[in-house]
Amino acid sequence: MEQFPRTMVGGVSMPRLIAGSNWFLGYSHTSQAKDRLIKELFDTPAKMAKVLEVFARHGCNAFMSMPNTFVRQALDEVEQRVGVPMLWVTTPAYKEHDNPDTWKASVDEARELRGTFCFPHQCVTDPRLDRVNRCLSPQLQEHLAYVRAAGMVPGLSSHTPEAITCSDACNADVETYIQPYNAAGFLCQVETDWLQRIFENAKKPVMTIKPLAAGRLLPPTGLAFVWNTIRDCDMVTIGTMSTYEAEEVIEISRACLEHRKAAVELQYTRSKSGLR
Repeated sequence: MEQFPRTMVGGVSMPRLIAGSNWFLGYSHTSQAKDRLIKELFDTPAKMAKVLEVFARHGCNAFMSMPNTFVRQALDEVEQRVGVPMLWVTTPAYKEHDNPDTWKASVDEARELRGTFCFPHQCVTDPRLDRVNRCLSPQLQEHLAYVRAAGMVPGLSSHTPEAITCSDACNADVETYIQPYNAAGFLCQVETDWLQRIFENAKKPVMTIKPLAAGRLLPPTGLAFVWNTIRDCDMVTIGTMSTYEAEEVIEISRACLEHRKAAVELQYTRSKSGLR
């Protein structure tokens, strides 16, 4: 396995590039038709494993997704092929928010599926941020304590930067925070310069997501922005739909971090014939 730059999160050595799951599980942020296409393309764990194997062989042996058996089977296949453990950032969600048995069952599922990290998903986290008192709700803190007791690393998956400021202000038991961050500002709740300041002052490493704004940005554009505006301890999570895309985003990311030109071919159309 090659080495990719790494960081430490809650005592776990993590690659700074994490494989994302939306382009495997059918969350395109585009249309239901696109969601359906993704699900039909990745209808078996083996198809997902084929792409994740590329990440793992380049030292990016980490994956972020909801916890389920389908994903676990794919990760097991990657581990068998590459011979390294896949670090799983699980983000469970649940409907009955006020029922402790429901959210505890979601954490238990993540533990049974061998999740490394367990972060309540954005739909759970963000309604439980106490912005007035700059802290987390008692239920959210109880959730984090349960994760820690279950032997997984606790953190918060969120779409609002107050997850960082509130956690840090009350010294919550979190080791990292998931945040959307991209040059288009897609799903970002404040301007990107404000996000940069919040990340710079964060007490823990940040796992950024959606660097290409769900396909709205070209890889060189989106990745150059993110890699050049986060700290050395922070991470980028990116989803791809093919082994070719995986190879490309890994090379572009390495080039950004090594301050060199990426060794990738430009896409070609007939309209560019005069530019060659």
